[in-house]
Amino acid sequence: MKHADKQFLVATIILVAAGFFIFSSASLGLLLRGESRFTAVALNQLFLGIGLGTVALVLASFIHYKWWKKLSLLAFIGSAALTALVFVPGVGVSHGGATRWISFFDWSLQPSEILKIGYLFYLSAVFAKHKDKIKTFRYGLLPYIAITSVVALLILPQPDNDTFFITALAGLAVYYAAGARKRDIAILFIIGALGFGVILAALPYARNRVATFLHPSQDALTSGYQIKQSLIAIGSGGILGKGFGQSTQKFSFLPEPMGDSIFAVAGEEFGFVGSAGLIALFLFFGLRGLKIASGASDEFGGLLATGIVILIMAGSFMNIAAMLGIIPLTGTPLIFVSQGGTALCIAMAEAGILLNISKYRKK
Repeated sequence: MKHADKQFLVATIILVAAGFFIFSSASLGLLLRGESRFTAVALNQLFLGIGLGTVALVLASFIHYKWWKKLSLLAFIGSAALTALVFVPGVGVSHGGATRWISFFDWSLQPSEILKIGYLFYLSAVFAKHKDKIKTFRYGLLPYIAITSVVALLILPQPDNDTFFITALAGLAVYYAAGARKRDIAILFIIGALGFGVILAALPYARNRVATFLHPSQDALTSGYQIKQSLIAIGSGGILGKGFGQSTQKFSFLPEPMGDSIFAVAGEEFGFVGSAGLIALFLFFGLRGLKIASGASDEFGGLLATGIVILIMAGSFMNIAAMLGIIPLTGTPLIFVSQGGTALCIAMAEAGILLNISKYRKK
C-alpha cells in the first residue's frame, strides 16, 4: 500500500475552501433581500456540507474500496429505497415545482445524491465481475440499460432530468471503460437522443429551455431572464473582478445566486482571472482523478474511479457552460461551490473513495 495521492487531496481541499469562500459571498444576497433563512443556509453548508463532508472524506479514504464492491448491491437497493421516499406524502418535500428532497427534524436531504454513488458502486461491480464478457448483450448492454432504468424511474418523475442525464453519462463512462463495443455505445446514444426527443415533446418547460437557449433575447424578462443576468454579471467582472462581496447582481437580479447561478457571482467578483482559475482547478481535479483511475490495482477500482470523476466533472462543467450560455440552462449545481449540504458531503465522500483507490495503485 502506498500513500494517498497528495496532489489530488490538495486539489480537493482548495476546491472546498474556494467553494465556501464564493458561497459565503453569494449568500450575502439573502440579507439584503430580508430573508430570515440566511443563518440556516450558512450553517447547513458549513456543518452538513463541510463538517460532515470532512468526516466522510477521512472515513472513505481509510475504508478499503473493495468493501464497496461487496456492499454494492445493498448500497444500490438502499439508496434506491431512500430516493423513493420523496414520493411519500409527509416525507417528500417540494420546491419550485419539483419533489426531490426528504425532511427529517427540520433537516432536508436530497437522496438522489446518494443514489448516484450507489448506482456507480453496483454498475462498476457488475462490469468488473463480467469484464471478459462485457462485449456480449447479456453482460454488457443489458445490465447498463436495466440498472440505469431503475435510476430513471426514480429520478425522472421528481422531475430531475439533469441529475438523471449526469448519472447516466457517468454510468456510460464506466461501461465504456469496461470495454464496451462501439456499436453498443452508438445504440445508447440513439436511445438517449430518442429519449431527449420524448422529453421535449412531453414537457413544455424543457422545450422552453431549448427555445430560450436558441433565442435568449426574445424573452429577456421571462424565460431568458436568468441567462441574461448571468452574462451581465460575468461580463461586468472584467479581467480582475469587482472584489469579494462586491457583486451587485446577487442582491436583486440573479435568480438562485447560491445555487445554479453561483458561477456568475464568482465571475462578477473575481473576473476572468478568477473564473479561469476555478475552471483550471476543476480540470486538474478531474485529470488527477482519471490518473488515479488508470493506475488502479483492479478492474473495480478503475471503473469506480472513472465513474466518480465523470459524475463530478460533468455536473460542474454543465453548470459553468449553462451560465456562459454555451448549453441550455440545466439547474445543475456547481459541485463544491453551490448551496447544498448533501451534495457537498457526498462529493467529499467520493473524493475520499478516490484517495483510497490511489493508495493501492499499480507499482
